[in-house]
Amino acid sequence: MTGRSAPPNRPAPSASAADAVRAVVEPVVSAAGLDLEDVQLRQAGGRQVLRILLDTDGGITLDQVAEVSTALSAALDDSGAMAQRSYVLDVGSPGVDRPLSLHRHWRRNIGRLVRVTGTDGSARTGRIVSVAGPADDAAPESVSLDFGQGAEPVPAASVRRAMVQIEFADAQSLED
Repeated sequence: MTGRSAPPNRPAPSASAADAVRAVVEPVVSAAGLDLEDVQLRQAGGRQVLRILLDTDGGITLDQVAEVSTALSAALDDSGAMAQRSYVLDVGSPGVDRPLSLHRHWRRNIGRLVRVTGTDGSARTGRIVSVAGPADDAAPESVSLDFGQGAEPVPAASVRRAMVQIEFADAQSLED
């Protein structure tokens, strides 16, 4: 969707512009029962691209994306958060290449294979068994990973980066 037009050759959006957009977007996303994962505002030629990343337990559907896109466009245009600038609104989900950082990211991927890079630089791949800690919008205290010898607790503070690994089914399992 496209917002209002504005003069070309503007500087790149500032962090405060993204904060103003986030303040408008959060209540709309929350009212739709979704989690706001990220707000990205970047310059692309004479327009700005406003990318809103959403998720929920079980994943987000195309119908949800369409509904919330309409509501977000109206709220942004009414609020003036885009300050009369021309923009393209891109609403979607983060995808599997998002690093796991919050409790809800880990919880939603229980049973999946994850590559964990430690703060010491070591890297291991294991399956997420469980997640312990506070609310979904905070980092977990620890995760339990199975590296092949059973579940092993891993303090979240010792994890620098964690990425879900894509697993492909072999031909034999597809025939069963």
